[in-house]
Amino acid sequence: STMFLVGLSGGTASGKSTVVAMLRELGCAVIDADLIAREVVQPQSKAHQQILQHFGTGILLENGEINHEALGNIIFSQPEKRRLLNSITHPEILKQMLRQILKYFVLGYRYVILDIPLLFETHGLTKFMKYTVMVYCGPATQRERLMQRSGLDAAAAAAQIRAQLPLEMKRPCPTHIIDNSGDRESTRRQVLRLHARLEDSLHFLWARLAVGTAVAGLLGLLFLLQHFSS
Repeated sequence: STMFLVGLSGGTASGKSTVVAMLRELGCAVIDADLIAREVVQPQSKAHQQILQHFGTGILLENGEINHEALGNIIFSQPEKRRLLNSITHPEILKQMLRQILKYFVLGYRYVILDIPLLFETHGLTKFMKYTVMVYCGPATQRERLMQRSGLDAAAAAAQIRAQLPLEMKRPCPTHIIDNSGDRESTRRQVLRLHARLEDSLHFLWARLAVGTAVAGLLGLLFLLQHFSS
């Protein structure tokens, strides 16, 4: 297959959602890992039933859905519970991601973007990516945006950012960086350049050569047919 995967990540308030929206506008195939993670634990699902078996009904909302805040409080303070939850949800998430990747492969997409917030923290996934992209902004900009978006004070915003691996530490990891520290137009230009590079990736060189050879052969055959018929 000539289709390849592109991993996309960032940090809280770095502007990853903005970049994803721009990529979708360009017609890119984007798979949202967070959205899938919410879908696989819906009531009646296999993961939902297993979570209830191990964590009890106290984590449910009135409508039967999982109270993610309550579950988060449990796994935050108990690493073994977090590993248990991951062992339940991760296989289901991967299955759904593979189904969507297959769908885009059948539809003929050149590449698929996997929007995975913790891509560089969970090192096992990067080996499946042809390219990786990080949406970056400076620490001060990140804190200011988080305060505006969530209504947090400076201390609370800083604490929330510290809970994640700092963007500065992740800068050496990706093959491409989109610097979202400036205005929206600057980010858009970077997204357009990235899209152009991915579309022209050397990963498709042999596919393009094969198509070119086939077209040249067909034109040659038509020329010969016209020559002999005349």
